[in-house]
Amino acid sequence: MLNAAAEPSFQHLEESLTCQCGCGLTVHSCNHLQCPSALPLREEIREQMKLGKDEEQILAHFADKYGEKILSAPTTTGFNLTAWVTPFVVVAAGMLFVSFTLLRWRRRTVDPATTTPGPAQTSSSARAEHEKTLDRELEDFDL
Repeated sequence: MLNAAAEPSFQHLEESLTCQCGCGLTVHSCNHLQCPSALPLREEIREQMKLGKDEEQILAHFADKYGEKILSAPTTTGFNLTAWVTPFVVVAAGMLFVSFTLLRWRRRTVDPATTTPGPAQTSSSARAEHEKTLDRELEDFDL
């Protein structure tokens, strides 16, 4: 016989199973009066507890009988591990992408060595040379 510390909690087992009536809630939270799914599942939980099974064995019984869809949380083995890991990997990758992009943008705008001089930064002699060239080209264009 199991001691009291190892006995599963009825409420915890109810919360670990999804009601199959279509409400999308756990067996514990199903709010349908006389629910055709929650009531038999609760009775089946009680029967499994009377057999002296621990929580893991009871959940395995339900998963074998109804499939993994009855579990309110996916298992952390096999392909289901992807369901647990993928969101964290995607968020981390997104944060890295944004960080590197912001760093690249910041370096481009702050680095004075990579900037080209604008019209206000050109010397007066260079400006005069450009104006002479422009005048010559305009004279040739008019002919």
